[in-house]
Amino acid sequence: LLITPAVMVLQLSVVLACGIISAVAGASFTIDYQHDTFLKDDVPFRYISGSLHYSRVPSYYWKDRLSKMYAAGLNAVQTYVPWNFHEPTPGVHEFDGDRDVAQFIKTAQEVGLLVILRPGPYICAEWDMGGLPSWLLTIDPSIGLRSSDPTYLYYVDRWMGVLLSLMKPLLYENGGPIISVQVENEYGFYGCDNNYLAHLEQLFRGLLGSTVVLFTTDPPGVLKCGSLPNSTVYATVDFGISSDPVQSFDAQREVEPHGPLVNSEFYTGWLDFWGQPHQTVNSTLFANALDSVLKLNANVNMYMFEGGTNFAFWSGSDTSDAFLPEPTSYDYNAPLTEAGDPWEKFMMIRQVIGKYQPVPPYIPPPTPKTAYGQVMMTDYAWLLDSPQLISKNVTSEAPLTMEALEQSFGHVMYRSTLPPCPSGSTLSLLGLHDRGVVYVGGALQGTLLRTKAVNSNLSMIVGPFMESAEVVIVVENMGRINFGSMINEVKGILYGVQLNGDPVEGWTSQSIPLNDTTKIPFQALSGGRLTLSTAFFRGYFSAGSIPNDTFLSLPGWSKGQAFVNGFNLGRYWPSAGPQKTLYVPASVLKPAPYMNDLVLFEIDNAPCSSPYTSCYAEFVSTPDIG
Repeated sequence: LLITPAVMVLQLSVVLACGIISAVAGASFTIDYQHDTFLKDDVPFRYISGSLHYSRVPSYYWKDRLSKMYAAGLNAVQTYVPWNFHEPTPGVHEFDGDRDVAQFIKTAQEVGLLVILRPGPYICAEWDMGGLPSWLLTIDPSIGLRSSDPTYLYYVDRWMGVLLSLMKPLLYENGGPIISVQVENEYGFYGCDNNYLAHLEQLFRGLLGSTVVLFTTDPPGVLKCGSLPNSTVYATVDFGISSDPVQSFDAQREVEPHGPLVNSEFYTGWLDFWGQPHQTVNSTLFANALDSVLKLNANVNMYMFEGGTNFAFWSGSDTSDAFLPEPTSYDYNAPLTEAGDPWEKFMMIRQVIGKYQPVPPYIPPPTPKTAYGQVMMTDYAWLLDSPQLISKNVTSEAPLTMEALEQSFGHVMYRSTLPPCPSGSTLSLLGLHDRGVVYVGGALQGTLLRTKAVNSNLSMIVGPFMESAEVVIVVENMGRINFGSMINEVKGILYGVQLNGDPVEGWTSQSIPLNDTTKIPFQALSGGRLTLSTAFFRGYFSAGSIPNDTFLSLPGWSKGQAFVNGFNLGRYWPSAGPQKTLYVPASVLKPAPYMNDLVLFEIDNAPCSSPYTSCYAEFVSTPDIG
């Protein structure tokens, strides 16, 4: 379903004219400030919710995951809406299949859950660019994101006009399950622009009506900038088990003297970064902390209840002084695993909730898993010999960024010519975002990796070259920064290339979005030496008559991207860890007698030297995320 703004306005006009959107008699969800509680149909109500992001779980499994959340005793689910997931290019919107957010919300209602909607426009969520579309940076490189910048607000208004018009019929007062809607997301971390928040309040009210509960979410220390005083937007807090809930709610009371206590993000685990240990939160400690929150009669949303997976290129990056890319798994040590299975933490949470409200007697079982075994790679292609994968080819004096190429994800391949140079020459990439594999004269020179958030000028020693030689640099976008002041960063080579301090000029910048594996010019693996970096490998396997979930293990492989039947499973980097396997949902597999194809784009070094006996991957039945 592709929806343009003009079509959406026309559809909404017809709906309104026909009277389809109308309040359901007696249905209401409001705030009772006098008694410090929510009212659902005029009766005091407390929600116990969990976060599940529909964009991180295949639609095939939405009902399964939501049913398990209901079985834990939850009465609501909270979800983000990533703008860039639905508007990949300006003015073209996708709401079908795994992007059918309306169907996700209806499914939640079917299993008995209310919905807390967090539509942004910024969401953070360890999601690429915090959910903002990177084409905003193409339209205006100096755009003021998350501010009152008129250009930014124009596109926010246009997007919300599409999204919230789809959401309005799903509000609780209109017969749907949506009880509240968040405005922005932890804005206190970013800015203090009350005019921006006031604009969003007016926008949301105009599109959703005057009665829906709007709210903000911020940690206690930044509540005052993240909330909107003298408004109809209710301020809530977020905190984890290391915080004193009484003190945290006291901070909420400083900006909201009356109304329900709400922790909108109570952290069941934490996020991971490539190259760092997998993060966990002790199940017993979390259960005890949850009990402490519920004893205060507070409303709580557990972030995450299932983390899911950053399929394709959706994982983001974070910054401190360092540049910190995030892995494909978003398991989050949540009560439901990345594959949606309940474990100890789930059972302990369910037991705590049972002290405060009834829990269903039945828990849906884990989904079955199958180890399909080893898959030998039989076909090969080298990126530098694959012009079919180039979606855009632009010549210029200096390398162009991804944004200048109107490209959001994948890689850019830069080509130029180096003059003759002596041994020990220095090749410098100025502003490398994020990782570059360098070839000169077809020979691999090495890899440069951005490790700093700001200072990303990187160099390597090359030479000698007696004659002019072609230089090719394949640059990977490892995920756009999703948190903090650098969410407006661009990708590629930002400030040019130098050889021994002299600019290298005359470049061809080639977009490699990796969005169609059928274009890869595979040939059968045969005797002879292969280039094992920036290369594609393909193998085939059977998933039996009824495919089950499985996990892709990559022994000997280093770093790259994996695809099954054209579906982008995400980034792999077992040499860095902590994640060693990729989750493969049954929904992407074909039943026998059809064969499934596995494609690996290995960036660094494939284990595929002749005679290719180690050139395989393996599907296993248990995950390894560290």
